[in-house]
Amino acid sequence: MALRHAVLAALLDGEYSGYQLAKVFDVGVANFWYAAPQQLYAELARLEADGLVSGREVVQSGRPNKRVFTVAEAGIAELAAFAAAPGKPLLIRDDLAVKIHAVDRLDPAPVIAQLLERAEEAAAKLELFERMLRNLRGDLAEEEFLRRGERVGPYLSCLGGCRLEREMRDWCLATAQVLTERATAPSAAGRPATPRPSAEDRTAAPTPSGADRPVTSSE
Repeated sequence: MALRHAVLAALLDGEYSGYQLAKVFDVGVANFWYAAPQQLYAELARLEADGLVSGREVVQSGRPNKRVFTVAEAGIAELAAFAAAPGKPLLIRDDLAVKIHAVDRLDPAPVIAQLLERAEEAAAKLELFERMLRNLRGDLAEEEFLRRGERVGPYLSCLGGCRLEREMRDWCLATAQVLTERATAPSAAGRPATPRPSAEDRTAAPTPSGADRPVTSSE
């Protein structure tokens, strides 16, 4: 997916300026696509030049004028072609996961701290997504909204964001607990095993004398 598709999808909800679009991305689209405000402004200009969005100037009293954008028919066609194309598998690049993978040879304390911080961030995002879901469905129960709500697409994508953030929060907390317990009370598996004697050691071992040799039934 290109950034333009995420921008076109966000603009389906209304007419936005670049500033407003950045806010929409921050709270609604960030669960599946991140973009800095500067990237969004540049992408809006490209989309308008390509005829995929329409822009108009809004005169404001006491404030600078602003330009707002809506999706053009060509933009809808672009989204339709994008939706029909085969999707690509999700690729994850997470530096925290790399740190956890290597934690057996590292000091776990900073990794644990980062896990707890990530869990707090996920919990905050989860709360935000849940609030968005309540706003989207209004007075309707979720099952009723899913059957006849006007804009079910944003609701479903937000549900996906909720599940991802909930899983991230729970995984971070569980992983931090495991690492904390191992750091404070190392298990037997973490202690070095008693080395087994080598073949040379067994060969060099003295033969027991008669006094030391165990007595057999024939003796």
